[in-house]
Amino acid sequence: MKKLIAISVISVVIAACDTSERVEADYRNVIPLPHEIVMVDGNSFVVEKDTRILYPEDNVLLERNAQFLAGYIEETTGRRLKVESGQGGNDENVIMLGLDASIDNPEGYELTVSPDRVTIKGQAANGVFYGLQTLRKSVPAIAYGLDIILPAAVIKDAPRFAYRGMMLDVGRHFFSVDFVKRYIDLLAMHNMNYFHWHLTEDQGWRIEIKKYPRLTEIGSIRKETGIGASRTEFDGKPYGGFYTQDEIREIVKYAQERYVTVIPEIDLPGHMLAALAAYPELGCTGGPYEVACHWGVFPDVLCLGNEKTYEFLEGVLAEVIELFPSKYIHIGGDEAPRTRWEMCPKCQGLAKKEGLKTDREHSTEDRLQSYCMKRIERCLNEKGRQIIGWDEILDGDVAPNATVMSWRGIRGGIKAAKLKHDVIMTPNDYMYFDYYQSDDKTQEPLAMGSGVTVEKVYGFEPVAAELENEEKKHILGVQANVWTEYIATPEHVEYMMVPRIAALAEVQWMMPEEKDYQEFLKRLNSLVGFYKRESVNYAKHVF
Repeated sequence: MKKLIAISVISVVIAACDTSERVEADYRNVIPLPHEIVMVDGNSFVVEKDTRILYPEDNVLLERNAQFLAGYIEETTGRRLKVESGQGGNDENVIMLGLDASIDNPEGYELTVSPDRVTIKGQAANGVFYGLQTLRKSVPAIAYGLDIILPAAVIKDAPRFAYRGMMLDVGRHFFSVDFVKRYIDLLAMHNMNYFHWHLTEDQGWRIEIKKYPRLTEIGSIRKETGIGASRTEFDGKPYGGFYTQDEIREIVKYAQERYVTVIPEIDLPGHMLAALAAYPELGCTGGPYEVACHWGVFPDVLCLGNEKTYEFLEGVLAEVIELFPSKYIHIGGDEAPRTRWEMCPKCQGLAKKEGLKTDREHSTEDRLQSYCMKRIERCLNEKGRQIIGWDEILDGDVAPNATVMSWRGIRGGIKAAKLKHDVIMTPNDYMYFDYYQSDDKTQEPLAMGSGVTVEKVYGFEPVAAELENEEKKHILGVQANVWTEYIATPEHVEYMMVPRIAALAEVQWMMPEEKDYQEFLKRLNSLVGFYKRESVNYAKHVF
């Protein structure tokens, strides 16, 4: 037996040292597929154990990119390549990272493979990062102990849209810092650059605000949670959680290192029951209120005629912008019933004072919400930030500089673009990843809405043909949303997210004429290797 073990060990060592054991990259097997791949005659480059990764001296971002690439290669082969600063000169057997101002797109890159070296250049460091992702995904996820053959080629690539995002709702169900980082890693793998973090809800306030401690002391905890879709059955268990400001800084930094911008959402003036439970004086009736225990739209919203409401919102947002360097702050604006404002003397008094009147299109109360959104926008603009709001902010006098996130189909986005507002398309019938993935709902966990299959996601076209060319420029990009009313665990989030995220990546990155669903499915099999290696709980409908 000892002799057999010894022979086995020797065989393993020989196999690991045998450079004939190689795996070849396939640049056409990547998601999202690069725009231009030109194969070149000549010998391939071989990534061996003594290959070095070089970055320009004193370039901190490209040094970090180089370390990422070394990590990706180690995950695949088990080998950690040496990372060094330097220009390369006449060096051979190197992978060189660099910048090239002649590359047009701010996130574009060029990947050149010759027998002696691999060069990845971008206009900026984030472009180089996407070049790394292409190289990473062109190789099988598991090639332990093997050399990697990179066929000679020139790849030129850039994204179609500047905004490529996904949203995670942590208000209904709370997720750990570690899982939020894992979520961001999945975005980075799919070339996405925005993480929309839905932090406040009727069912829970999830961000520490030092000026208003009761938001987390009271507003982050509900006494119980509705069972399934029921509004009458509850589990009887307190549920809560929130992120400290230090944890938020940690997540923001983690995302920045992967060229992902975190956009926080503080949803107002509706979806504020958790805040009202903590500070009941901010509501029209004065309460009492409690953190919501079931899902839905609730009549109790912030009192817009109360000056303390604006003091509160400005105090919250002052701390939010200190935590999040994002240009954008999402302020919601969706699903805010008007019933309390109609009966509230303070709200009606403000409407009269400001001359907010009903007309054929909008009610006085619609204009009250518009007053609120414009006032908050002005506050944020003065601090160098811009607002995003759900498409309900069009129901009234839209804030002048607002970006509109179109979720009730695409009509709101079309209207906003015609009004010369920037738009992010996230229509629920294509981009809500909390919706069922199959028409056979009996085989699926409880979900929202109707079926949104991988194929349906892939077929979405964000830029409506009816828009004029100047209006089309206002479509900044595309986002998918994971609302978590019925999604309570990280595994369930991943199941709803993956592989629909792969279809979304090609909608965001590729030109429509370049897309082919059947070819996408073939390439998806390669990406599944990475999902398996990272133990991602992906849905298997399309397989």
